[in-house]
Amino acid sequence: MEHDNTTKPASLPENAYRELADGEEYAPVMPASTAPREVTAYSVTFGIIMAVIFSAAAAYLGLRVGQVFEAAIPIAIIAVGVGNMMGKNNMLGQNVIIQSIGSSSGVIVAGAIFTLPALYILGLEAHFYQIFLSSLLGGFLGILLLIPFRKYFVKDMHGKYPFPEATATTEVLVSGEKKGSQAKLLAVSGLIGGLYDFIVGTFGWWTEEVSTRLAGWGVALADKFKLVLKVNTGAAVLGLGYIIGLKYAAIICAGSFTVWFVLIPFLSYFADGMTVAVGEGVIQTLGQMSPEEIFRHYARHIGIGGIAMAGVIGIIRSSGIIRQALGLAVSELGSRKGGPAPAAVRTDRDVSMKFILTCLIAVLFTTFIFFQFGVLHNLFHSVIAILIVFIISFLFTTVAANAIAIVGTNPVSGMTLMTLILSSLVLVSVGLTGTGGMTAAMIIGGVVCTALSMAGAFITDLKIGYWLGTTPAKQERWKFLGAAVSAATVAGVMMILNKTYGFVGEGALVAPQANAMAAVIKPLMEGGTTPWMLYFAGAAFALILTMLGVPALAFALGMFIPLELNTPLLVGGLVSWYVATRSKDEARNKARRERGTLIASGFIAGGALMGVVSALLKYFGADWFAEGWSHRLGAEWLSLGMYAAIIAYFIWDSLKAKEED
Repeated sequence: MEHDNTTKPASLPENAYRELADGEEYAPVMPASTAPREVTAYSVTFGIIMAVIFSAAAAYLGLRVGQVFEAAIPIAIIAVGVGNMMGKNNMLGQNVIIQSIGSSSGVIVAGAIFTLPALYILGLEAHFYQIFLSSLLGGFLGILLLIPFRKYFVKDMHGKYPFPEATATTEVLVSGEKKGSQAKLLAVSGLIGGLYDFIVGTFGWWTEEVSTRLAGWGVALADKFKLVLKVNTGAAVLGLGYIIGLKYAAIICAGSFTVWFVLIPFLSYFADGMTVAVGEGVIQTLGQMSPEEIFRHYARHIGIGGIAMAGVIGIIRSSGIIRQALGLAVSELGSRKGGPAPAAVRTDRDVSMKFILTCLIAVLFTTFIFFQFGVLHNLFHSVIAILIVFIISFLFTTVAANAIAIVGTNPVSGMTLMTLILSSLVLVSVGLTGTGGMTAAMIIGGVVCTALSMAGAFITDLKIGYWLGTTPAKQERWKFLGAAVSAATVAGVMMILNKTYGFVGEGALVAPQANAMAAVIKPLMEGGTTPWMLYFAGAAFALILTMLGVPALAFALGMFIPLELNTPLLVGGLVSWYVATRSKDEARNKARRERGTLIASGFIAGGALMGVVSALLKYFGADWFAEGWSHRLGAEWLSLGMYAAIIAYFIWDSLKAKEED
């Protein structure tokens, strides 16, 4: 029975963010000698509610614009605000459990939407049970493979990795023990961002995107030189750019600008001499294509090659981490065989290695049954599939965790692309091709993608717990519940969005990652022309960028995500830079930056949630969209004005922060 003998925390210890000296120990906010309340009916119920809400929101946003926001910070803010409004005290341990269960939402969503919509794009069927089980089993696999690495990443490497998202979430939770004004700001900004995006999606009063084609000179540039600049004007994407920050937003956009302002115009220079269409499914020559078509058929494949190579580089760099973590796991098992292991203190107590191995075998066996009876219906092919899933998930687990620990961004889409290419080559070599092969490869990719997404994000939860002093074993056990709830939610939302918008044709959901996956799979499985030379060029590009010290993954992602979804990230990054550099007082700059983070989180959550509401209204037949007006230039000019207005509000409200805030 849990009880509470903690006192209200003031702040994190002085050595929370720096490396420890020889012999120095880190003492968490809730010491190991205490027994804080963590798993309660309130914390579990609240965590489930957060998992459902944010799974639906993240699925809509990810399929609409290709970006999945991390839910940890908004959920932490909401948990703190609600707890304070209800007059609850000493909620730190319970809030960590709420955040840990709820944050499974964005994690599971990323694994599902980056891969499984490709089934619809390829004209194949995707049943609810396939989406649910691939997300569920992948999530469980990611949790189990990550736990043996916990001590290495959160304890042994203390102070050596910045853990940006874990840091922000921890600060929110600690400050929330003293006040809950942050929740009010989040609610107001969520309402503003939500209404803004709801009007665009439901009524169409202004357009979701503006481009240089708005003016006559822009049309001429696009037609003659294949040059065009586009910006998505949504509040949610603006908020994403703010949280990503100027540095990484600039790197992503640099990749996008390289494609749209260098490669596409360069290719179009030879348009007049091109007499034969080149490429799988291409029926036009370059001169007949728009900039968007050149991007889709040619330039984007270079980005795919870059992403795959960035994944390989990540594995090579993580080989030492894998060896160290395996050594820790083996030593624990060895101590258990030689006698009872010494009891770990509460704050360093994981679930047992016996539990991990038992559950891992059960999950792999269930996955094998799912492949055999739900996807492949061939024993040999199912064995091959489960081997692919386990080997790749195991190898890439540390890559995902390492990326989150350093930059807070999980390169899961690049690693999944490599998984799909390897899976397809293996499946084709054993005789599985065509539609059956494509379905199998995408389901395998869905399981692996979710496993890697979960592994990367779960290390954030565990680092938060380490700083604050929660019990790791409780976080680990209850994370399974969050994964199950999120898997069921994302499967239902994806089915609804497919029926409402679809993934192909006019007005379809963008789902850029899933489209990239489909583009890779189709030629491999149907014997068409695979653009290996373009993949090779992208891989070489990634190697060159790595030699120069540029994050190859972020750059390559910018190369294959559409331009209009990258430019608002740069706008948001510029807003972040602006509000954090206006004052000579660093304390005030920090307060403004943090206030802006709350506003951005509100934009993201509000815009995404109202997007789900808009989709549901359309699903149930409520069509209030001003179709005629939305295609006129006036709607696009109005969109430009409204976008400027919401940016101005963003800056104005962020600059209101003072040092004491």
